[in-house]
Amino acid sequence: MNNKARSIQYFFFSQYFSDGLRITFGVLLPSLLFYWLGQFETGLTLSLGALCVSIADSPGPVVHKRNGMLYCNLFIFAVALLTGYARLSIWTMGLEVLLLSFFFSMFVVYGNRAAALGTAALLVMILMMDNRLEPEQVPGYSALILGGGLWYMLFSLLTFQIRPFRQAQQALGECIHEIAKFLRLKAEFYTLKTDLQRDYDKVVSQQVVVSQKQDAVRELLFKSRQLMKESIPASRTLLLTFVDVVDLYEQITASHYDYATIRERFGTTGVLELIADLIRQISEELDEVGVAIQSNTHYNRRSLDLNNALEQLKTTIDAVGERGQGGSNLALKKILVNLRHLMQRLNSISAYFDTQPPAAVPAGRSNLEYRRFVSHEGFDAGKFFDNLTFSSSVFKHAFRVAIVCLFGFVVTKFIIYGHHSYWVLLTIIVILKPGFSLTKQRNYQRITGTVTGGLIGIVILHLIPDKTVQFVLLLFLMVGTYSFIRINYVISVIFMTPYILILFSFLGIGHLDLVEERILDTLIGSAIAFTASYIIFPSWESHTIKGLMRDMLKANSNYLLRLAESLAGRDVETLDYRLARKEVYVSAANLSGAFQRMLSEPKRTQRNSKEVHKFVVLNHILFSSIATLSSAILDQDYKMVLSAESLRPVRRALAMLNEGVRRLDPAASDNSPESIAAVPDPEHKGMVETADPGLREQLEFMQRLSSDILKITDSVAG
Repeated sequence: MNNKARSIQYFFFSQYFSDGLRITFGVLLPSLLFYWLGQFETGLTLSLGALCVSIADSPGPVVHKRNGMLYCNLFIFAVALLTGYARLSIWTMGLEVLLLSFFFSMFVVYGNRAAALGTAALLVMILMMDNRLEPEQVPGYSALILGGGLWYMLFSLLTFQIRPFRQAQQALGECIHEIAKFLRLKAEFYTLKTDLQRDYDKVVSQQVVVSQKQDAVRELLFKSRQLMKESIPASRTLLLTFVDVVDLYEQITASHYDYATIRERFGTTGVLELIADLIRQISEELDEVGVAIQSNTHYNRRSLDLNNALEQLKTTIDAVGERGQGGSNLALKKILVNLRHLMQRLNSISAYFDTQPPAAVPAGRSNLEYRRFVSHEGFDAGKFFDNLTFSSSVFKHAFRVAIVCLFGFVVTKFIIYGHHSYWVLLTIIVILKPGFSLTKQRNYQRITGTVTGGLIGIVILHLIPDKTVQFVLLLFLMVGTYSFIRINYVISVIFMTPYILILFSFLGIGHLDLVEERILDTLIGSAIAFTASYIIFPSWESHTIKGLMRDMLKANSNYLLRLAESLAGRDVETLDYRLARKEVYVSAANLSGAFQRMLSEPKRTQRNSKEVHKFVVLNHILFSSIATLSSAILDQDYKMVLSAESLRPVRRALAMLNEGVRRLDPAASDNSPESIAAVPDPEHKGMVETADPGLREQLEFMQRLSSDILKITDSVAG
């Protein structure tokens, strides 16, 4: 199966498509039911409540979904009541727009789910601004919105209760899919025609995606009580699979070599093409595992083909060594060993999907404190008030949103040009993000999607007058809108615009004027939001990049320290090692994401972009090198203990990383490399002194990398 076909298969079994179906059904059913009962207006109001609560129904543990949707219902009911009365005066309505825009935008401080809750509350406010209700009608209308929200919450929770493991399966399958993509990118390093620098950029970018997917799986697995019950075979399988998937990802990351030298020495032997082809085959097999998990179907192993390919590669590497092509074939043998370990981990994962599930969690894993691998956000009022200062980026964002929404409200009230001017405010709250680069990206997506979708909507309404066919298309467009809204916003808007036009045509509103009005409102809202993100407390990534670089150095230093302690004879807990590894991946993803966003900002705001790019790549190489050694040590049956002399490159590397932290943040605590213990008693059973030249060469390479990183850090720190 080719990659495009598999990506389509992944999509239709993904949580995004499931979300699209669930939201479409939950939002549409009240309208259909009450239309059949002859009370279509009531049904539309219920659907509005369901739509608002669906915004807070983002992926995550069911208990978080329940709490988020419950609070969302309370807020949309309160906002509906308040807006119903405030709209009677333009002054009170303007004051509400100002205060609520600020208040709900501050919810960003509590994370994505709380931010979505704030967006839902603002959506109710905006959609009710022009709703001409009499004062006595407001409570009933608000109650209908609450009823629609409660209906959607109960419906959503029921679907997860029926299939409690489905969400985790989908998230794990998507995570494996992205790791398979990462592995395919690693194969490009052995392809002679590709540019190495571009290969590094692609790998670093994909690393951001993998980190996000891993965090999503951790949230689902480690924060869900039902999934943490090891007595249930399904939950046990998911937990063990994810632990091994993370180990496999580390094995992929650990496969770092001097690719320029390898290409130069062995490029004419044909062995690099075999390596690249085998890596792609392994990635294909890994993708098959991901599809099986995501679709909840049986997985058929094809390890025989991979074993044959591995043996063929071994034969070729041996022949290269015998002929003396490119000098010593030791580097090729190391690659072969790494690929063999990769296949072993792949077989270990696939074994969980045999007829009999694993009987128990392997020794040591059941004692891991899984909850330490996920963040725990507190929803205390103190955090909200602590950020009410101009030193807080969240406060600046909320202040910006409040001023811009008030300005947009004034514009729509004094420039009369249509009946749906609230679309201006709707565009503003959707586009305006905390960072300039995200606002710029969302601006482009919104305009492109609206114009394209508007043209598609006109074609549909002109060429397909049949209402039944239009309704079928409406269902298709709704599913597309809600399926893509979290993964590709421009496609979501392309689906959303004709869906809205068809919906309004059912209400008897002319579609051509409506398209013109929607496009005009979108352009006005986009222009206001984009201008505001540029001039009102603009948030540039260059302001935060030093902090992220510091975090990256701290994480790499801690990761290297775990390796150093092991080489010095200490027993390093598996939990501590995994936590250090996770912190490295998260820090690397945060830094890479910020750097990519910085490149989309105006040139005048970018600082040290070339140096930061080198810093990102060198740190990637460093933690890949640490992972290479750590993986080799963990796979050994004995501990490798080095003398103080042999450990000197590690100590120097740690010293330089810690010095880099101090250069970026003089107030940073000192993680002293002198904490490494002395060499244990050489008579300690099971430990051996080693003077492996290859190991020393790797340690010295880490020292050189750390030295280069410190030089770049000096340049950035100024």
